[in-house]
Amino acid sequence: MPIHPQVATAIQRAGDLPTDLTPAELRVVYERQRLTLLPEKPPVAVTYQLSMPSDYGPIPARFYRPSRSAAPCPLLVYFHGGGFMLGSLALYDTACRRLAVQGDCAVLSVDYRMAPETIFPGAVLDAYAATRWASDNAELLNIDPAKIAVGGDSAGGNLAAVVAQMAQDSGEFKVAFQALIYPITDHSREYPSYERNATGYMLTRKALHWFADNYIPDPQDRLDPRASPMLRESLKGQPPALIISAEFDPLVDENEIYAKRLQDAGVPTQFVIFPGMVHPFFTLGGVVDDAAKAEALIAAALRKL
Repeated sequence: MPIHPQVATAIQRAGDLPTDLTPAELRVVYERQRLTLLPEKPPVAVTYQLSMPSDYGPIPARFYRPSRSAAPCPLLVYFHGGGFMLGSLALYDTACRRLAVQGDCAVLSVDYRMAPETIFPGAVLDAYAATRWASDNAELLNIDPAKIAVGGDSAGGNLAAVVAQMAQDSGEFKVAFQALIYPITDHSREYPSYERNATGYMLTRKALHWFADNYIPDPQDRLDPRASPMLRESLKGQPPALIISAEFDPLVDENEIYAKRLQDAGVPTQFVIFPGMVHPFFTLGGVVDDAAKAEALIAAALRKL
């Protein structure tokens, strides 16, 4: 189908992601611009900032709980998008609140280290350490360690998929579910949709290359499954997954292939392509109604935990 009229409005307001600014400049522009495209921010019963210790230094995070119930609840550990270079706890405050309320679960939003100041595997180490800390401190957070989900959009979807794989290998904690919103799954090559959706849809092919060059400057590292979860030899035993993609996303083809690989490995996997949508639609809920539909899909899966 053609691009959705609501998406066309968002593109008019935001345009393609610029790559001619410094990372510091782009962070300011990106945050200011995207904050104007967010939906309503719901209240939650409990929210607070925290700092999680790790071998790599403290990891800032924000915790959300939709009610003050004494019973332990499921937890979604959420990693924000932004090409491993952009995004913040403040920018994703609305999304995490909405997922907590609709999913009837706690949410831990993780402020992992970003490129180019910290290159691969810094973000991966932070994401894994944060999820392990949450599991180890389940009683403190009043969450059920058997019902920990990981999720994120774009770069955050990559980190969620990688954490799910690393947790399976280490056995240090259990990931019960993964919610991957148009995740980057393979930094080692391009897929046909890179060319088909190269420009005009907010995330561009050029921006993807720029993100990769800053996050994983050594091409050899892009073959590491911690950078490209698609390259893991076997996906058997991975937790159930929901993969959300968009028709006009440069990443849509690799999203579909990753979903099929999970399905072929016997992993219960739901794959949904939103027609007429573009890569960042999940965070454009102030103007794009399908963002709420994507939230509802994720929330329904979280409630099943």
